[in-house]
Amino acid sequence: MFQGMNYVYEVYKEKSFSKAAKNLYISQPSLSANVRRVENKIGYPIFNRNTSPLTLTECGERYIQSVEEILAIENSFSSFVNDLGGLKTGHLTLGGSSLFSSCVLPHLIGDFTRRFPLVKINLIEESTARLEELLLSGVLDLAIDNYPFNEAVFGRRLFHEEHLILAVPRAFPINRRFESYQLSVEEICSGAFLDKKTAPVPLEQFKDEAFILLKQENDTRRRSTLLCQANGFSPRVVLELDQQMTSYNITCAGMGISFISDTLVRHVTPHPDVIYYKLPGAETRRNLYFYWKNGKYISRAMEEFLNIA
Repeated sequence: MFQGMNYVYEVYKEKSFSKAAKNLYISQPSLSANVRRVENKIGYPIFNRNTSPLTLTECGERYIQSVEEILAIENSFSSFVNDLGGLKTGHLTLGGSSLFSSCVLPHLIGDFTRRFPLVKINLIEESTARLEELLLSGVLDLAIDNYPFNEAVFGRRLFHEEHLILAVPRAFPINRRFESYQLSVEEICSGAFLDKKTAPVPLEQFKDEAFILLKQENDTRRRSTLLCQANGFSPRVVLELDQQMTSYNITCAGMGISFISDTLVRHVTPHPDVIYYKLPGAETRRNLYFYWKNGKYISRAMEEFLNIA
């Protein structure tokens, strides 16, 4: 019943038979036939083929859950065996949001690969909610995130502390009133803006401006809302997004104000059309952690990666 599960799982990940076939280096008709063979053996369809992108049936959802459990077991045993070989082979699956996957993890992966060139790295870019699911299912070995995952379920190791700042389109007239509060990119990258002598901008003065916020399940959204409430207003939200990097890019385009981290500013090319401000309050500070599922075998590859980080 699970013979051929790799074909089904690739289609599930890509939400497309054509993309999955390309990844598997087989023809689309061959891939479709293999998936049909699995479905016939089960006796129920796995995919709703009339939706775009593809979605799972009720049976398909349970099948994928079972596949991820099988992959987790295989991964755990493979990690144990690889340890015995001194990391002369093996794999490590990492996860992060678009910001961490594109800006933070590549440098760490480069350092790790130079030390252990035969260990294959797999990087998955997902939302916080999906990263938590993949950690729980065992598909991911490690995930990096600033959301406080449940400590009863997940182990963690501190990477570093980061701070929220306000990113405002330069074209917004309100900037002219607060020129003395504006931060340079150099002050943010060096951490000099954290000095008590650097005053936070009076956030309440931005109450009538347009804001770009992340969706409710995101830690940045929670903190942004608390910061606004602490300063006596509810933000006028013109757009809600999944990823911090996307909200920043839309701020760069002049559509609205976003709350971003100094981590982002340190890793992207400075944009001339954005003004940065220090924010008031303890909610601006948070920790960035690497997470893994409690009870999971901590492979040597995982431990070495954490040591490098």
